Amino acid sequence: MQLTAVEGVRIGRGMSVDELVRELGGCAFGAGRLARAVDIYEEMLREETTKFLGIAGALVPAGMRNVIAQMVRERYVDVVVTTGANLVHDIIEALGDHHYKIEESAASDTVDDAWLRGQGVDRIYDVVVHDEAFAKLEDFVRGVFDKLDCSGDKRYSIRELTKAIGENLSDRNSILRSAVDSEVPIFCPAIADSMIGLHAWIYKQTEALNVDAFADMKELIDIFCEAKRTGAIILGGGVPKNFIFQTALVAPTREEGREGFDYAIQITTDTPENGGLSGATLDEAKSWGKIGVKAEAVTLYSDVTIALPIIIAALQTRVG
Repeated sequence: MQLTAVEGVRIGRGMSVDELVRELGGCAFGAGRLARAVDIYEEMLREETTKFLGIAGALVPAGMRNVIAQMVRERYVDVVVTTGANLVHDIIEALGDHHYKIEESAASDTVDDAWLRGQGVDRIYDVVVHDEAFAKLEDFVRGVFDKLDCSGDKRYSIRELTKAIGENLSDRNSILRSAVDSEVPIFCPAIADSMIGLHAWIYKQTEALNVDAFADMKELIDIFCEAKRTGAIILGGGVPKNFIFQTALVAPTREEGREGFDYAIQITTDTPENGGLSGATLDEAKSWGKIGVKAEAVTLYSDVTIALPIIIAALQTRVG
């Protein structure tokens, strides 16, 4: 066991985000883990590392859309695995609608959700979105489906479907559009669990729409196996976390005896005691061979909406 003296953080006037993060490096608890996460991410960016980003939770409605799109455009990530809900809310913003924050005085248990229902407003914690936005979403995705060639035996992977959706968006701040422009694949293993999946099912009742839900796995596994080094940035956990990590199970032994991911950063508010994946530690993943036994890894217990902008801002100073 190696012991290092805790150094109290020093705050200076006009200090940059990166300067603050470096000060946090001498601290313990979440502060030290945040600094460690930036150090690991910096190493991923400086080394020849294929970086997988997992996105779970309502991060787009909460305001993380621009940050994630920037990460894609600037190739802070090379592969995105996300929930369908975040893609839905990305499309809503790209089509000109917005998410609205409830004022703090009303963002408590006293919010009358039955009244919101009558007003055609849907709530996500302290954020709301109007039903009309979902109606525009339906028209848009049906238009995308209409353009797909589903004649004969042609079948689309989900990654090809997300690319087609992105190609039909013009908003530069869209995650889907940024992925198309930057040639970053977006995988969405649980797309049926979203409004995109719901409208795809409705569309299939009258029109041809052939999607192979398993086709993405080969592409994702190939990306992992062909990478010189691999890193994972897990935001929240959930299905995207497992979909990323299970790629390591198919090819557990690689050149030089390495196995699993070489780097991993997990930001979550869940804890391991209930056995849920979102709270499972990265050390636990080592027992499966999903993360290498010598991997550089850290779990940061924090709200992603707080930690992620700080991490990316610090990295902007370090690596541009």
